[in-house]
Amino acid sequence: MQFDILAAVAAATMTVVCSHWRLRDAAGRIEQAGVGYVVALVVGAAVGGYAAGTANLWLSGEPGVARSIVGALAGAIVAIEVFKRARSITGSTGLMFVPAFATTVTVGRWGCFYEGLTDHTHGCPTAVPWGHDFGDGIPRHPVQLYESTAMAAFLVYAPVMLARRDPFFMKNGFYLMVFWYAAQRFAWEFFKPYAPLLGPLNLFHLICLGLMVYAGAMMRRPVAGSRSRASAIPLLRK
Repeated sequence: MQFDILAAVAAATMTVVCSHWRLRDAAGRIEQAGVGYVVALVVGAAVGGYAAGTANLWLSGEPGVARSIVGALAGAIVAIEVFKRARSITGSTGLMFVPAFATTVTVGRWGCFYEGLTDHTHGCPTAVPWGHDFGDGIPRHPVQLYESTAMAAFLVYAPVMLARRDPFFMKNGFYLMVFWYAAQRFAWEFFKPYAPLLGPLNLFHLICLGLMVYAGAMMRRPVAGSRSRASAIPLLRK
């Protein structure tokens, strides 16, 4: 609980600081989208988080209800994309959430680590020197810390790109974060004791693959109006 509160406070602080520093335009786009945007975000994240977490728990033979941050991310993305399509909103609106999400995972996964076996986020048994005993006498991969470290690296990278106002990052920063998160999470899933669903892949593997495909497709999408501008250049040269 303490780390959940710490993660929430740290994420909120990062959002406020970055919004005043480099993300005023991104914040303005969300304000223009209206309250419906926030409702879609919250509902999508809640439904996706609990649906994916609980489904994975049941598939692994464990009763109960669970929530998953990768499920929440996927659910929020689906809900927001549907909302944007309905409101004819184009372009990325997610850059505002990059510092907050990376901070949440970086800090929050330490809370998962200290929760031990009851959190169902521990890794498989291992013989590596850094294996951690979560209370049952069996050294396991501390996958929570793997994930925290990976997102901490992105949390270092993102402010540098924001400080430079890197054009690609300012346009695709959210998709870069989604791709990085999904890719590193996909790798760590091989070290978890979850039930496979398709070959060696569990439910979270498949969600991560979907997120990577989504992020890659969005980063490769043409800029609105780029075709017409490109076609006009040869005419000017003639």
